[in-house]
Amino acid sequence: MYERKIIPNLNCGLDLIGEVLYGKWKIRLLFFIHQGHQRPSELQRKIPDATRRVLNIQLKELEDHGLVSKEIFPVVPPKVEYSLTELGKTLIPVISAIGEWGDANEKHLREVILKRLNIENEN
Repeated sequence: MYERKIIPNLNCGLDLIGEVLYGKWKIRLLFFIHQGHQRPSELQRKIPDATRRVLNIQLKELEDHGLVSKEIFPVVPPKVEYSLTELGKTLIPVISAIGEWGDANEKHLREVILKRLNIENEN
């Protein structure tokens, strides 16, 4: 298991939110769970670039932070569903605002990202 070597700086809200939401797929996971995609297989279909292992790790971290809850149904085969906690629901307006900002600045962001990728690919 991964063990941190550097203790995180948790002196302000930005540091805290960074610790909680750091992870490539966490914001998408929260948003898709909010939209009603609760089963791991549904989440995997919504985020096909992520491996099942990484999604499971990030879902566990979201659960540990109290943003999602996991319900395991006693059936064969086992059925698992995730839902947002009350705390997790409070992040949805923030995630929506970030998404709207990204949409409003899509052209610029796409250009700088592609430019950077081309520079990195040349090295």
